[in-house]
Amino acid sequence: MLQIQQIKENKAATIEGLKRKYFKDAEENVDKALALDEKRRETQVELDTTLAKSNALAKEIGGLMKAGKKEEAEAAKAETSNLKARSKELEEVLRGLETELYEVVVTFPNLPHSSVPAGKTPEENEVVLENGTIPTLPETAQPHWDLIKKYDIIDFELGNKITGAGFPVYKGKGARIQRALINFFLDEAINAGYVEVQPPILINKESGFGTGQLPDKDGQMYHATEDDLFLIPTAEVPITNMYRDVILQESELPIKNAGYTPCFRREAGSWGAHVRGLNRLHQFDKIEIVRIEKPENSYAALEEMSLHVQGILQKLELPYRVLRLCGGDMSFTSALTYDMEVYSAAQGRWLEVSSVSNFETYQANRLKLRMKTEGKSQLLHTLNGSALALPRILASILENNQTPEGIKIPSVLVPYCGFDMIS
Repeated sequence: MLQIQQIKENKAATIEGLKRKYFKDAEENVDKALALDEKRRETQVELDTTLAKSNALAKEIGGLMKAGKKEEAEAAKAETSNLKARSKELEEVLRGLETELYEVVVTFPNLPHSSVPAGKTPEENEVVLENGTIPTLPETAQPHWDLIKKYDIIDFELGNKITGAGFPVYKGKGARIQRALINFFLDEAINAGYVEVQPPILINKESGFGTGQLPDKDGQMYHATEDDLFLIPTAEVPITNMYRDVILQESELPIKNAGYTPCFRREAGSWGAHVRGLNRLHQFDKIEIVRIEKPENSYAALEEMSLHVQGILQKLELPYRVLRLCGGDMSFTSALTYDMEVYSAAQGRWLEVSSVSNFETYQANRLKLRMKTEGKSQLLHTLNGSALALPRILASILENNQTPEGIKIPSVLVPYCGFDMIS
């Protein structure tokens, strides 16, 4: 959440940033927030003054009574009573103004970093780099949704029978390569200095708000209504919320956590060939990396996270590219996001497999996550990234490595799988 002081001191930049995120009526809403804040401040001053007068009179009453000035004492009591009544009125007004201000500011997305390109659609994202060679497949090459049937490794029909569309069942070597990818990704994270955690996969509303999923994306999450809990869309949410309402010491930074979880997304409104097979699921597995950094170090940390993900893709021998997302294609909470896409040779297109983002102080302000230094506290920066999401990685491995003899497993995964070919 943006800080009102930040908005007040940088009004023009705030409006410009909100417009780059395509936030509706940016100027009007910023003006509304600032007017409410000014009224809130004026009310707070009047309340403080009223309380001070009431307290001063209360102290005088005893002295007046002792001095035999009964009439003056009674008059002071009456005025004190009036001041107390006015204080209660002002407190109620103040609470209303604070609520109204909060309800306006909480709708503001994070402001984009200066390097974020202008644009609204995925086509306007900036290609930062491409790496690897796109394989040339024979005309008989098949997309992964046909390969999984051919080798009987993933069963969508069975998942549909058990749960519904978008909940596949992994079988045999399909299940084993899933487990292999999870262990490989976790080992890569641990070797890079991340501490593994295993968080809950259900969250409360406070956690959803802390990382920005609520109220922005409540319709995309599965909601267990009786307990008022949500299935997580990503491990970012529970891992980052481990530090909600925490004041860290400077010596504890940076914090680097990694965790594996299943993830759940309703993906309401998604349809078409681009979501076929493993391209978009309601339940999928993902390893998430999360960092908490001092503000001056966060963008170097973001580049490091990007290189970490790229290193994994290189070891998997997958052709990939890195995109810097434009303002209109970024998430509600992000200040800067890199997307990593792998090339699916059988589908002939790029598939997003990771996003790494810097949220600057946006999440930290919601989380009340601070660092104490020299007797003062300041908001920290939070970052997270997929390292990696499994479905599209698996789809690309299956498609790009198909041969007449079967599907060749990337050499780095063989020790984890226990086999080098799906046939």
